[in-house]
Amino acid sequence: MSDERQAGPGRHGAARVPGSYGTGPGVITPDGCAVDFYAMLSPDREPEIVHAAAGHPAASILELGSGTGRVTGALTALGHRVVAVDESPEMLAHITTAETVCARIEDLALDERFDVVLLASHLINVPAERVRQELLRACARHVSAAGCVIIEQHPPGWFADAEDTESESDGITFRLRRISRPAPDLLSATVEYQAGDRLWTQPFTALRLSEDQLRQTLADAGLAFDRYLTDDRSWLRAVPLERRDR
Repeated sequence: MSDERQAGPGRHGAARVPGSYGTGPGVITPDGCAVDFYAMLSPDREPEIVHAAAGHPAASILELGSGTGRVTGALTALGHRVVAVDESPEMLAHITTAETVCARIEDLALDERFDVVLLASHLINVPAERVRQELLRACARHVSAAGCVIIEQHPPGWFADAEDTESESDGITFRLRRISRPAPDLLSATVEYQAGDRLWTQPFTALRLSEDQLRQTLADAGLAFDRYLTDDRSWLRAVPLERRDR
């Protein structure tokens, strides 16, 4: 998922999409992510966004698709109790400050409800409606009645504006390459990350969600749009639908 500061496909990388694939040294997870690469990354603005939107300085957080814990550690340092979920045991092995659960998000069924459920990494932009609904329903069944779901999406304007880019941060080069638009509201590209002589690549396809589509896909999963958390609309907050209907 690319550098979020450029509204690209995720935090310095490609969106974690089921059925995706990637190349490069080390373990590559089922959704195409390189464990060694993600273990190199530090948090950006995500912890502050989540902390401010949580509604409580010590809110319990269920982090879906936690990866190596880049955000997890920062959230626990802010005082939150975090349960980190990922389908890759190699990713979870890097997390030391939170409870971990190795599972597919779609299959998750914990006996706890959380103040906050976090679905980052632009997972909501997966093109397959069935997969998107399974992800959002997992959020809905794990959020408490008074809680919220915090979601990261690709800003709608990014789909028209995206172009080949190259940037560098912390000794890592990030490139967005081979952009195409195979259908209305779809964008496909490949992200490359290079650290020294190590190179990883990951292709992805993302679906642009209009305002109406976003609200409807949330409602279909039992959630209601609450508000945007950033000016570029890349982060949003949703609440249980029954709470909004009261």
